[in-house]
Amino acid sequence: MNLALSITEIFYSVQGESTFMGLPCIMIRLAGCDMRCSYCDTTYAHQPGRLLSVEEIIAEVETLAGSKFYCNGRIAGKYHMRLPLVEVTGGEPLLQPATLPLLTMLCNHGYTVLLETNGAHDITLVDPRVHRIVDLKCPSSGECNRNRLENISKLEPRDEIKFVIASREDYEWAREMLFKHELFRICPVLFSWAEPVTSPPKVKLNPFPAHHHRITRSDLAELILRDRLPVHFQIQLHKLIWPEIERGV
Repeated sequence: MNLALSITEIFYSVQGESTFMGLPCIMIRLAGCDMRCSYCDTTYAHQPGRLLSVEEIIAEVETLAGSKFYCNGRIAGKYHMRLPLVEVTGGEPLLQPATLPLLTMLCNHGYTVLLETNGAHDITLVDPRVHRIVDLKCPSSGECNRNRLENISKLEPRDEIKFVIASREDYEWAREMLFKHELFRICPVLFSWAEPVTSPPKVKLNPFPAHHHRITRSDLAELILRDRLPVHFQIQLHKLIWPEIERGV
């Protein structure tokens, strides 16, 4: 097996999503994706990345985790501690075979490891110590028919299910799936608001459905409250902190 991966970026930031939101986190963004979601905000990750071995990736993570400097360049001081949280995201990580050994090696090095995946690939071979954050693609993404629903029965309480919601139609579909599969009994469920794409994408994306009705983040929050859904309302925290920065946050 070729234990090398195509990497878009490795950086240290605040975790902007999931139930780990707000925690300092080392992010490993892999290159390449097999979806073209209408709301994609990381189209730069569709481009080829730099090729690194698993060992080289671990070395970069170890440097960031044990560095004497925060991301703004200031010395951490006497209260500095090794960072415990790492996320592997994309792109789509499970497109690259070496992702699986990378996840295992990160766990072996003592990290709490998160995997974000688009929901179209088998998650059963992922190391059981990993927190798997699995998308269920809503209709406005243009990728709803790619959902691998058999993954639902493989989820554990440590995992998470994420719906990215851009329209009223997305919300209604996600609500139906929530109760049809009783997802809230399996693991935490995230209803994440999809911010409209404003910058030119690096690749051609699926068009936003003309018949869909966009909703704001406050609309989504109010719908969740109205229907008393047992879900986590989510916005992308890093975009609120650094609204003008596209990469490395």
